Amino acid sequence: MRHEKKTLRFVKMEATGNDYIYFDCFDQYIENPEAIAVRYSAPHYGIGSDGAILILPSKIADAKMRIFNRDGSEAEMCGNGIRCVARYLYESGRVRKEAMKIEIGSGIKSVSLEVFEGEVKSVTVDMGPAILDPAQIPVKLEANENGSVVGRTAKVAGGTYVVTCVSMGNPHVVVFTDHLNDLDLDEIGPKFENDPLFPEKVNTEFVEVEDSGHIRMRVYERGSGETWSCGTGACAAAVASVLNGYCRKDQPITVTLKGGKLIVRYTDETVYMTGNAQVTFTGEITL
Repeated sequence: MRHEKKTLRFVKMEATGNDYIYFDCFDQYIENPEAIAVRYSAPHYGIGSDGAILILPSKIADAKMRIFNRDGSEAEMCGNGIRCVARYLYESGRVRKEAMKIEIGSGIKSVSLEVFEGEVKSVTVDMGPAILDPAQIPVKLEANENGSVVGRTAKVAGGTYVVTCVSMGNPHVVVFTDHLNDLDLDEIGPKFENDPLFPEKVNTEFVEVEDSGHIRMRVYERGSGETWSCGTGACAAAVASVLNGYCRKDQPITVTLKGGKLIVRYTDETVYMTGNAQVTFTGEITL
């Protein structure tokens, strides 16, 4: 029996090279977003992206977002994605506010927009406090006397590494290195992601410190592989840099990723992240 074809409108957006396919679900419904993410995130045979993000109405915030990685798994939070969602909401007229609240899988985030002549130039996200309790991250390592896992030597990913574990609404492990460009993330990344130390798998950041206000980072994202950027990962890397004594708290830290730069500030109360968000193109897919 032949089913009637369905057309879905999308916007392709990127933030520091972290690109997703965005679907405005205020007036269209997607029955199987997991399958959409897998099919259309594929390069060559699809649109090509790090995943798909649904922008939906919310009963408790200005809007809601759901994030699906390119393997179809759903993520709790995407720091780059929420900046793109905020820009879309403002410029489409869905939410014409320069300060808005967006519901995510792990709660509600506040965002503020820098707007010039009707165009969003940058977005700052209040990412919430960094979670350091290993049981909440989660990671199967005992907490130190401060209730965290910071600078801990651990057997993981088939080797021995010094790790710092942080949750920014999703789990992260940070490893400092002096040889960032030499790392084979396609080889080592999956070993971290799937290590039994991390019950919900993990996003892995490899960080090289330039000075007290600048770090460089590469990231292997859970469910997506190496990406050009990860907003929550940049926040986790900045937090880890402060906790390990490389950077200073409550000072802007420039995080350089493959796709560009983010500014992160880690305070006693929360973590702020500022960066851009760009529309690449719009289109339609027919199912």
